[in-house]
Amino acid sequence: MNPAETYILNQPEPYKSMLLEAQVIIEQTLPDAELKYKWKLPMYYSGKCPICYLNVTKGYLDICFWVRTDFKVHLDVLISEKRKFVKSLRYLPTQQINSKLLIDCINEAYRTRGEKFTGQSQFI
Repeated sequence: MNPAETYILNQPEPYKSMLLEAQVIIEQTLPDAELKYKWKLPMYYSGKCPICYLNVTKGYLDICFWVRTDFKVHLDVLISEKRKFVKSLRYLPTQQINSKLLIDCINEAYRTRGEKFTGQSQFI
C-alpha cells in the first residue's frame, strides 16, 4: 500500500468514508489519474500535472484544486480562504459530497492542467 492510501485508510470515520467516496469519484472521472503522496497529502496527477489533493483538517474534508487563470467552473462555490492559487470544495462530516460539482471541478482541473502549480495552463 502506498502512503497516500495509508493516509486515507488511517483517517477516523466519517472522514475515511468521505475520502474513499472522493477517491472513487476522481478515479472514475479520470481513469488515468495517478494517486501520489506529496507534502504529506494524497494528490492526484495526470502525467506530471497535478489535478487535486485531499486534506482532512480542522473538522472538514478539503478537496483542493489549482485554479489557474482559465479555470472557469463553480468559482462562486470554491473556497480560497487566503490561498492565491488553490481553491477547494469543503465538506463537513454531516454533508454529502456533491458528486456533480466534484466531477465538474475535476474535469475543469484536467482541462486547465499544467505541470506547474501556478499561473497559466500549459495544455498537453
